Amino acid sequence: MADSVSPDFSELNEQTAEAWDRIAEWWDDKIGDGNSAQDLLIPPATERLLDISRGERILDVACGAGRFARRMADLGAEVVGVDHSEGFLKRARERSADYADHVEYKLMNATDKGALLSLGDTSFDAAVCTMGLMDMASIEPLIATLPRLLKPKGRFVFSVTHPVFNSGSARMVAEEEVRDGKVINAFGVMVTDYAAPYPLKGVGVPGQPEPYHQFHRPIGLLFNTCFRHGFALDGLEETTLPEGSDWVPDRPLSWAHFSRTIPPFLVARMRLL
Repeated sequence: MADSVSPDFSELNEQTAEAWDRIAEWWDDKIGDGNSAQDLLIPPATERLLDISRGERILDVACGAGRFARRMADLGAEVVGVDHSEGFLKRARERSADYADHVEYKLMNATDKGALLSLGDTSFDAAVCTMGLMDMASIEPLIATLPRLLKPKGRFVFSVTHPVFNSGSARMVAEEEVRDGKVINAFGVMVTDYAAPYPLKGVGVPGQPEPYHQFHRPIGLLFNTCFRHGFALDGLEETTLPEGSDWVPDRPLSWAHFSRTIPPFLVARMRLL
């Protein structure tokens, strides 16, 4: 991936933020308490890589309704959650009434470098962005600012839909064959357009009232953007479904069929050099 390729689509910043604000309360009603993908594949890997120590101060970027912010507080962290959606923050504050001493929420767009800098230099031990980067039109303002917000050797953990298998042009496919007198189902993913970044419109949850912009960025572009701003990759999980889990497919091509062998999500830990 050439250094000249930008990871950003800044012309869509405002449109993306507005769409999320319109669906925030619907989204929280639908999966505010989590779903199988979140419970089994995303938080466990994020917690392992974040490796929270009691008393650490952590920035939760694109915190939504605060589910992971509250989880980090339960693990002993002091959390500042930021999100550009008033709707999400309203729900976050309602859901976090018992966490007022450990979680603070701020209205802030993570594409706004000046707003991020107002949080203060070397204010955080770590930062986390849970399933947010692929829904942000611009990610460089955040990644370029984090080295100032984090303490020396600070870490940044992010999770995204896997750029190879679960974003952009990826299509789920299924085949059926008879083998030794038994019907065998095989599930896979077909990818037709991976190497260049591009925006597309999609939905995160079936039944979503309106689509929003999502942003395909290949792995090299994501990582190189972090490397360019002083981070090194020192932890990575491509999450697959644990053995013995009871995720029940809700549709013929649900990820519940695939995710023992194909990772739907990627979770990475970047650390300041």
